[in-house]
Amino acid sequence: MTDYRVQNKKAWEYNAYAFWVKQSGTPAERAKSDLENPLGMLKRYADYFDTYKDIRVANICGSCGKKAVPLAILGAEVTVFDISEDNKRYALEVAEAANVTIHFEVCDVLEINTEKYGDYFDVVFMEGGILHYFHDIDAFMHMMYSLLKDRGKMICSDFHPFTKISDLLDFEQPAMSYFSTDVFEGEMAHARFFEKEIREQMPKCSYRKYTVSEIINAVINNGFVLRKFDEHPAWTNSKVPGEFTIIADKR
Repeated sequence: MTDYRVQNKKAWEYNAYAFWVKQSGTPAERAKSDLENPLGMLKRYADYFDTYKDIRVANICGSCGKKAVPLAILGAEVTVFDISEDNKRYALEVAEAANVTIHFEVCDVLEINTEKYGDYFDVVFMEGGILHYFHDIDAFMHMMYSLLKDRGKMICSDFHPFTKISDLLDFEQPAMSYFSTDVFEGEMAHARFFEKEIREQMPKCSYRKYTVSEIINAVINNGFVLRKFDEHPAWTNSKVPGEFTIIADKR
């Protein structure tokens, strides 16, 4: 694991379990919400799945299981790949409370065991800001392609590259040139929810933000057939894009 990913792991394991309890409730409370409305918990991403029953889903950087558990409730076989032991603990406790099974591999996504998981999944799915944690987007997309069965689908939803030039989503991250290729340090995603004293002690993450063309070209150059590119409004301002979703197939 390279140094920047070690750095990101430290950030994502700092007080993460306590944060999820504070933000989403105890595992039992979160499980209750998931069971009451699993499709609702998937939000817009539900529209990108053709079916749930008996499909194998790789939930990339699946965090606390906020999408993995609803998918399992709907009948999918879900494996979360994430770098945080704290995230694993919370996710598995939610799954247990919901009486479903999810698999959770704590690992560097770029080092997933392809002897075990290569050509294994029907869907690879990620959402909520993933790409900027990886400094080599081609290596990332190559791994996604390797995980999928032939005719498998990638659902890649992420923050819109316009967030490079303006803090459109109020994450309190610096703006920069849209075409910047710089790597920079910044607070991890939920640092702003902590008290000042804790926030100042939290490890920083190492980020590399991409342009639209860098993302789309990485998808195409690694063998995917690009099927769809949707843009979604920012939750802070419906007049500007805040997120996007790419649908691509392995052929």
